[in-house]
Amino acid sequence: MAERTYPRDVFLHILSTITLYWSVASVLQLLFAYVNIWVKDPLEMYVQSANAVNWPLATLIILFPVYLWSVWFINRDLARHPEKNELRIRRWLLYLNVFLAAALLIGGMIALIYAFLSGGVTARFVWKVLAVFAVGAAVFAYYFFDLRREPGETSKLRFWRWGAAGAMLVVVIIGIFLAGSPFRQRLLRFDERKISDLQSIQWQIVSFWQNKERLPAGLGELEDPISGFIPPRDPQNGANYDYRTTGNLSFELCAEFNLASEETGITVPRAPVYTEYGKSDETWKHGDGRQCFSRTIDPELYPPIKKIR
Repeated sequence: MAERTYPRDVFLHILSTITLYWSVASVLQLLFAYVNIWVKDPLEMYVQSANAVNWPLATLIILFPVYLWSVWFINRDLARHPEKNELRIRRWLLYLNVFLAAALLIGGMIALIYAFLSGGVTARFVWKVLAVFAVGAAVFAYYFFDLRREPGETSKLRFWRWGAAGAMLVVVIIGIFLAGSPFRQRLLRFDERKISDLQSIQWQIVSFWQNKERLPAGLGELEDPISGFIPPRDPQNGANYDYRTTGNLSFELCAEFNLASEETGITVPRAPVYTEYGKSDETWKHGDGRQCFSRTIDPELYPPIKKIR
């Protein structure tokens, strides 16, 4: 009987191992993102965006139940056929899981000691190391016991599975709370697109001034059939972005936003950034509703391009 079911056993054990470590990677990504959002670090230039949890959250929602099902099915089959406890594929993968979990714990210890010696131990780092230890210890304990238990002894394994399911449910609920509803996510994507469009328009205005030593009268002047640039429109309503000059070297760009940047978690530079045009102290923080961004061109930072005679 064992021989007839061996191919199924192989695929089930491989499925269990793959979904386990994919789930481990996803939960660690989520926990690291939570730490980045909640624990601030003054040395970090960018704020963690709340929508960074979407991909690992989606992965965990699908893969972890598959992992739980595969483990439940394997253990139910072992209870019916105790001789399968000695299957080579099962023993190999159990040892592999114990080894990888131990490697995760050792890696966490090495990272902690290295950070301590280099002066990089921060609250954010400590929380991440604790997350690695918690996940690695849970996996190690489960598979170490599974490797040493007597056939038919499943009560403690059932306890671990229910505990893991409860912990993952808490992690997922937190992620859904941070990410918000799909409707809110769409509004956030609109706002991110608008910021990207305004940045593009801004640098085209700077380039226009450098070439012609004057600001464009309107955004239509920025159209360039050679480079292919066409001023983008608001993706939400199709209207042109508002632009007006406020001086010989100054201008404003305006747009309608759905959410405040502090609420959405859109990444905003905390320190001066460097672009192909040089140093930029700009910021794109905004509230909801109509928001305008004032800019003034510094001729020393962005000198006019001398025409070839």
